[in-house]
Amino acid sequence: MSQIDSPNTTRSLGPGTLIASCLAVCLAQIALAMPAVLNGLFQSDLHPIGSQLTWISDAFLLPVTVLELTFGVLGDLFGRKRLLVGGSALIVLGEIVAAAAGGIDLLWVGQAIAGLGAAAVFPTSLAMIAAGTHTARDRARSIATWAAALSSGGFVAPVVAGVAAGNGSWRAAFVVVTVLAVLSTVVSQLLAKNSSAPQGRSLDWGGQVTILIGLFALLYAVIQGESDGWSAPSVIIAFVVAAVFLVLFVVAESRARAPMLRLDLFRNRAFTVASIIAVVGMFSFLGTAYATSIRLGPIQHQSPLRTSVAFVLLNGITLVQAPLTSRLLERVNPRWLLGAGLLLMAVGDFLAAGLDVHDTALTSLILPLALVGIGFALTVSSITATAVNTVPIHFAGMASASTSLLRDLGFTLGPAIIGAVALSRAASVFDTNLAASSLAPQVKGAASAVAQEGGPLAVNSVPPASPPGQAAALAVDALGNGYSIGYLVCGAAALVAGVLAAVALRGGRADTMVTEESLGLRTT
Repeated sequence: MSQIDSPNTTRSLGPGTLIASCLAVCLAQIALAMPAVLNGLFQSDLHPIGSQLTWISDAFLLPVTVLELTFGVLGDLFGRKRLLVGGSALIVLGEIVAAAAGGIDLLWVGQAIAGLGAAAVFPTSLAMIAAGTHTARDRARSIATWAAALSSGGFVAPVVAGVAAGNGSWRAAFVVVTVLAVLSTVVSQLLAKNSSAPQGRSLDWGGQVTILIGLFALLYAVIQGESDGWSAPSVIIAFVVAAVFLVLFVVAESRARAPMLRLDLFRNRAFTVASIIAVVGMFSFLGTAYATSIRLGPIQHQSPLRTSVAFVLLNGITLVQAPLTSRLLERVNPRWLLGAGLLLMAVGDFLAAGLDVHDTALTSLILPLALVGIGFALTVSSITATAVNTVPIHFAGMASASTSLLRDLGFTLGPAIIGAVALSRAASVFDTNLAASSLAPQVKGAASAVAQEGGPLAVNSVPPASPPGQAAALAVDALGNGYSIGYLVCGAAALVAGVLAAVALRGGRADTMVTEESLGLRTT
């Protein structure tokens, strides 16, 4: 994904650049992961209806997915320090807007701005480290430090959110991230050394525009289908627009001189299989994380601090397990690690699906989430290595960058699809159970009106003493059923991907290649 600079633009990696890059990527990961812990407070304070809660996560993830590779090219063309400083500054702006949001719409805007900044920080911070190191040993050590900083962000984010929002205000968590983002911006400006590599680099405008419109339309259709109705004209139009522009994206990439996604790589069957596994596996993980955040927050109304414990399990294991995973990658074919990791994720999801929604003990989540966390640590470290091992070595960089794009796509689809599946199921169960209940007619009417507007999550959020609040127990049962289905979908996806890894990924180079991307991948 990164490119070695020409002599006149290359500088040795100093401690300042390493510190600035690691702080920036840790910040970006905190900004990405933190909102998942706050979904309960978002629901109680902003009262989002239908699918609006899902958009809080995907408003950040969408620009990361579609713009990350483009920012990598911009850094090569115009200087990476500018992108690092600018990306951190955008996160400052986005977190300020989010903290000041009085409604869900402005929170989306803040998340999108912060996501735009993170899309610049993720590739630029790694490229600056790669460009400043000139031996394999120094590069491996520096990238390992970068990867540890990124994983630390996933570990720190839930703790920051849980502690900062301990007084019941989610805004305090965004203020803390704002302060960290200001610090990162200043450090990057003062300490980072600039680098660039413009030779042979150009922007793929056709690919960028078509993938942005196509992916946004797809997410809109999937997320809004549950609340607006799958036959609603806006949803149908969105699906059509998505199909048209994704086809145009393929056409644009086949003709581009410097495409975002190298389509010729997919002529390799093994690479195609590895790419499918990347999308499905990352969808499974972030879908699991999203289902867990909704279970603990909007459904069970647990505090952000208690919710953070679950995310420490999901994200922290990747950091703790990193030395072991690195050694395993040196000794074991990564496709076997990939299959084993996905299988552990599947088992964890299936166990989570069987938990009683009324069980608020965090100890009940330890085993399923630990299995998912361990499995993810194995999976996320071996996906790129597996994909790279399926192509000739001179295509390794292209394969790594393409897999990064597809992996991010899986991350983005996780909350969208699981939210749609779970809420659709919950709405159906709630309507059936409400009609069959012995509640008074006026209670049924009030609860039905609230559910019609905002679904079972809205019924579960109204005051218990109010007429619709008397149906809250039915809403909790329906939501438990819906998100159990969500866990099952995530488990089934991980299981299919794991079997595919074990059965279909045969051959490739005998040696294990651990690439820059495979050393450090984003968590939720």
